Amino acid sequence: MKALEGVKILDMTHVQSGPTCTQLLAWFGADVIKVERPGVGDATRKQLVDVPGADSLYFTMLNHNKRSVTLNTKSDEGKAIFTKLIESCDVMVENFAPGALDRMGFTWERIQEINPRMIYASVKGFGPGPYSDCKVYENVAQCAGGSASTTGHIGDIPMVTGAQIGDSGTGLHLALGIVTALFQRTHSGRGQRVECAMQDGVLNLCRVKLRDQQRLKAGPLKEYSHFSKGLEFGDATPRAGNDSGGGQPGRILACKGHETDPDAYTYFITQAAVWKNICDVIDKPEWKEDPEYATPEARLPKLDAIFGTIEEWTKTKTKFEVMEICNPLNIPVGPILSMKELAEDQSLRETGTIVEVDHPERGAYLTVGCPIKLSDCPADVKRSPLLGEHTDEILAQVLGMSEEEIAKAREAGAV
Repeated sequence: MKALEGVKILDMTHVQSGPTCTQLLAWFGADVIKVERPGVGDATRKQLVDVPGADSLYFTMLNHNKRSVTLNTKSDEGKAIFTKLIESCDVMVENFAPGALDRMGFTWERIQEINPRMIYASVKGFGPGPYSDCKVYENVAQCAGGSASTTGHIGDIPMVTGAQIGDSGTGLHLALGIVTALFQRTHSGRGQRVECAMQDGVLNLCRVKLRDQQRLKAGPLKEYSHFSKGLEFGDATPRAGNDSGGGQPGRILACKGHETDPDAYTYFITQAAVWKNICDVIDKPEWKEDPEYATPEARLPKLDAIFGTIEEWTKTKTKFEVMEICNPLNIPVGPILSMKELAEDQSLRETGTIVEVDHPERGAYLTVGCPIKLSDCPADVKRSPLLGEHTDEILAQVLGMSEEEIAKAREAGAV
């Protein structure tokens, strides 16, 4: 059995944050029933289309292992079917605008009346407060959650990151909330609300920057490049370029071929415990005992010069050679891998981190697999559903509707 086998998820989500959450639950064996508007479906089905007539990669890569049912929840017949789905499922997940389900007549109180064991999970942009009704997208969440203000080059404008920490990050948080609520239900017998605000999720992922905000009261953040450059700190955690977020200074350094390859770089950390090994590698053995370099505290004002010297060495090696040399010496380094390199990485295929999936409309495509590996619950990645592909199947199997009842529902425009 899969870890979540037998759990039914009523998936009312769209775009990215909610589908990330429900896809993760589907990978672990939950029966995820994706409810979509007849003839339209999830907006991402037709966003950034690269194969005419086929669902976009945006949709397919976020909706694996799910079943799709089309339902017009604005009609009386559709609302009746929706009510039956609430009765039959364990969890409902939604990321509508604030109040959307309430206006449909399905408030939390009404849902509890229909199914007291229902876990009702929501993604919102902001929690309670002055911005609770504001619409939020990925980059808005990154900006409001503290990520953008602490990302970017020193002295330059704030920057967002390519990692979808607002949408997908919040979806991951919500999935944890759901399985926690499911576990609590095993001894409480009751359902509950689970809410994740995108601002909160981003801030949680930026906790080290909140740490540094408080450290500023004690003086300059010496591991930041500001200190070695002689720049003054303001009253808020600054942008820090590619500085390490931990106490061990790190930078991105150019490697052999960087003149023509935009990704010929490595991340190099001058971890205190292996400083002597670093000195040997870069042919600076005298730094091991020199009081100007021997201790982390002594090195902090000279980080620019130190990393400049290390970069002179990394420029003579490819990013992979740097890793091959440094890894046996426990020096923390990592190559900057492009999406092309990751897509072609055979080891990621073997672990199921990158998976090739066949689709009836678009053919074979690559997608990410489940990043969480359970020894007793391997995650099999199945293609995303076509719009309404499982409508009759769900109405019959889950709700017990007869062929005649399904036909009448179609005639009434409910599905």
